[in-house]
Amino acid sequence: MSMIGKSLIHYEISAQIGRGGMGEVYQAKDTKLGRDVAIKILPEEFARDADRVARFQREAKLLASLNHPNIASIHGLEESNGTNFLVMELIEGDTLAGLIKSGPIPVEKALELALQIVEALEAAHEKGVIHRDLKPANIKITPEGKIKILDFGLAKAFAEDEGEEKPLDSPTLSDAATRQGIILGTAAYMSPEQAKGKSVDKRADIWAFGVVLFEMLTGRQLFTGETASETLASVMKSEPEWDTLPPNVHSRIRSLLERCLKKEPKNRYSGISDARVDIQEVLADPSGIFIQPISTVEPARHLRSTLAVIAAAVILTALIVGAVVWMLKPTEPRQVMRFDYD
Repeated sequence: MSMIGKSLIHYEISAQIGRGGMGEVYQAKDTKLGRDVAIKILPEEFARDADRVARFQREAKLLASLNHPNIASIHGLEESNGTNFLVMELIEGDTLAGLIKSGPIPVEKALELALQIVEALEAAHEKGVIHRDLKPANIKITPEGKIKILDFGLAKAFAEDEGEEKPLDSPTLSDAATRQGIILGTAAYMSPEQAKGKSVDKRADIWAFGVVLFEMLTGRQLFTGETASETLASVMKSEPEWDTLPPNVHSRIRSLLERCLKKEPKNRYSGISDARVDIQEVLADPSGIFIQPISTVEPARHLRSTLAVIAAAVILTALIVGAVVWMLKPTEPRQVMRFDYD
């Protein structure tokens, strides 16, 4: 049922701005503080489970502690007339998913956006918070070009228990009205260990970041399938098509992606800060974000060196020959001057 036009405590709902497995999202006015906010209405089946609500409240306190310019803030978890809802920062702008629909993002811009994403992940990981559902649809770009990551940590907060995660039962995948689209949208960014239903740590976010960056650079979804099962199978078995990356992209970015997308978690970066350093150094590289292939760079460099040696040899030979000629030149006889005396 639509909440448009209704009020929750001191929040006046004006428009629906999103819908997903974790609940419908509305724009609302906080009449008490005089600010616009986003309201996420929690599913009724969730609200009926007192244990889940209590655990969600504990998780929400931790999530509310995240204070970073690239993370959308959670202001609080409230209840009104039996309706449980999250109050969140309202973010203007399009999602990264919307931007990618237009095609690959230019490499330098993609890396600048990626740097903001890893900085947000780094800040959250330092507080022990894992996103668990990082994907282009959960990343917004403000009109000023600033990244804002949405729904940080909510996948865990919505989980039914503390045990192993079950990808096909994940609350981010199970909304009846949008089940197929949500499953496909989320499964494509799950790490292999998530796809297998295993417990996860921050390396799941590192994998998802690699998938997102690959998609930003190529304009193509990395793992696909007609069903959720096929998509998850692709995640676990398929390898990236590396030749779809922009030609001559900096080798360090290729290496970054390879490390993020290792199937085995222990072979990935141990922390997202390593990816941040790589991106910062590529953006600061005076040679640029692209490099010439070795096949063209080395021969050109070798040719220049060879020509320089030849030129030096020619000059040296000319000097030697000149010196020898000068030394062998016959000496003219000295003229004798005679004087006649009267």
